[in-house]
Amino acid sequence: METQLTTSILAIMYFGDVVFAISGALTAARYKMDFLGFVLIGTITGIGGGTTRDLLLGRTVWWTQDPLELILCIVFSLITYFWITTDITRKKAMIWSDTLGLAAFSVVGCHIALAFGAPFIIAVFMGMVTATGGGVIRDVITNQTPMIMRGQLYASAALLGSLSYATLMYFELTEIHAEIIALLLALSLRTLAVVYDIQMGPPGEFLRIGKKESK
Repeated sequence: METQLTTSILAIMYFGDVVFAISGALTAARYKMDFLGFVLIGTITGIGGGTTRDLLLGRTVWWTQDPLELILCIVFSLITYFWITTDITRKKAMIWSDTLGLAAFSVVGCHIALAFGAPFIIAVFMGMVTATGGGVIRDVITNQTPMIMRGQLYASAALLGSLSYATLMYFELTEIHAEIIALLLALSLRTLAVVYDIQMGPPGEFLRIGKKESK
């Protein structure tokens, strides 16, 4: 492969694959899909963002050369299929698995773009694309409004993670420390948004806190 990834980045990437595949499979549960539906939605969620990034960069799509990502997504989608017991379990697990995947892929996407030789601003954007792309594809396929279009601090959290990582690497912080700090920043912002229901408001109302819509 043209870009060799470090052990730590591979670990974060595979972790992101797993948790995003789980979030996709849990979305499939909402529509009472069969096990193949779980595998399809889970796998698309897990590898969709990275695939989009690689295609935009003109880079070989990673999982077509190393199928471990694909295998992990399939396996954990099937595990989720047999694990689900209640709607409450599904809803909570979906939110937090998606949050973890978002933080992980914001760092991974930015790292891969930088290693591929992309300029600073492109690498930051690719980090955000990697973190949000799979979720967008998942939501479109399942006929939901994508998270990035719901006023959620979603793409913002991904942007914070990728921008932090690129900035820390620019100032030559050690890679492992840059990864940890950037991942924690993205995770913290997204967690605060989920816990306190922080949303981006319309023009004239920048932030809204604790104003959930009735469902």
